[in-house]
This record gives sequence, C-alpha cells and structure tokens, in this order.
Amino acid sequence: MAKYKNIVVLKGGPSAEREVSLVSGRECAQGLRDAGYVVKEIDAGDDLPEQLRAAKPDAVFNALHGRWGEDGCVQGILEWMKIPYTHSGVMASAVAMDKERAKAVFEAEGLPLAESILASPADIAADHVMPMPYVVKPYNEGSSVGIHIVTEGANTPPQLNTPDAPALLMVERYVPGRELTVAVMDGEALDVTEIIAEGWYDYAAKYEAG
Repeated sequence: MAKYKNIVVLKGGPSAEREVSLVSGRECAQGLRDAGYVVKEIDAGDDLPEQLRAAKPDAVFNALHGRWGEDGCVQGILEWMKIPYTHSGVMASAVAMDKERAKAVFEAEGLPLAESILASPADIAADHVMPMPYVVKPYNEGSSVGIHIVTEGANTPPQLNTPDAPALLMVERYVPGRELTVAVMDGEALDVTEIIAEGWYDYAAKYEAG
C-alpha cells in the first residue's frame, strides 16, 4: 500500500465475531501507524458509507470478522464507492463464507469432503438427522461460532430451536484429525503449523488468553 497514505481500518461491526474484530482492528491500526501511515479507525455500522465519505481514505484495511465484513457485503460497498481495500473481492468473499457453496466449489475440483446437509433447528432438535458422530454449525459464520459436536452415543440431538436461531444450519459428518494451518504469501505456501488445543479448536482456544 505504498502509494496510499491515508488508511481507514474497519473493525468491530455487527457480527458474532465483533469482539475479536475490535482487537484485530486496534492492532492492525497500530501496525500501520508504526509503518508511517495516517490511520483512522471506524467501528463499521449502518452508517459506514457516510463515515467513509467523511474520512476520504486512500484505501481501506478490512479487519472485520464474520458476516457482513467477510461475506461480500462490505466489499460491495467499497467497490461501489471505488475505494481500494484489503481482502478478497465480492464473489470470492460471498462464496467462501457460505459453507454449502464453498463445498460445491471444492467438490467440483475433486476434493474429498465430509457429507453434509442443511437442516432447520426444529428438525435437528426433533431427531438425529444423520448417524453420530456429527457436527452442527452455522453455514455462514467463522471462528467456530455456534458449533456443536454430537458424539457417539448422545441421548438427544442438540436443542437449538430458540427464537434467535438461524433458519438453517449445516449438519456434517464428524471427521477426527489433526489441526493444521498453512499461510500463503505471494503465491508460495509457507511452513505447515500444527495447532494443539485441549479438546477441540473452539472459539475460546482461538481467542482467549492462555
């Protein structure tokens, strides 16, 4: 971003990952300031277009997490306003955040996938919708938000039929294994890192101190 001097960092937002995004945004903003950029931090809400017009940034650093910030919505606003930004584009963001559509892309490329279905919270609460063990999760969230692992021999399925439950959830066959992550920079895969957590790599393991 050498040719851009005035940077807006988007953070916070309305998603379930708001608190993590506030931390990410704060740290990214400080890093940019240390690198010599003029930085304004914006807690992205419904008035985001108005705040961007007032700030007049050369570019936007997107530190939002979760829906709206990562699913193509904010990317669409920035495209419409013709503001350069970090992050994938609208289509890639929308597809990647939708687990069902992302899996369709992976399947088309020949990758092996765990079988899954979309089901309503009422159907999931009524009976096991697939053989145990399986995982129930939002089909369009990140950071392990709202995940329930149903182990072998569970007496009842998860009771998720609450007023604030999403209309559809993904139910996917549980596949045990190691947690591996690989960073890619300039098209080159870097070292493979294994992540070891107590239990499974849930939201608390990812973000809580210690």
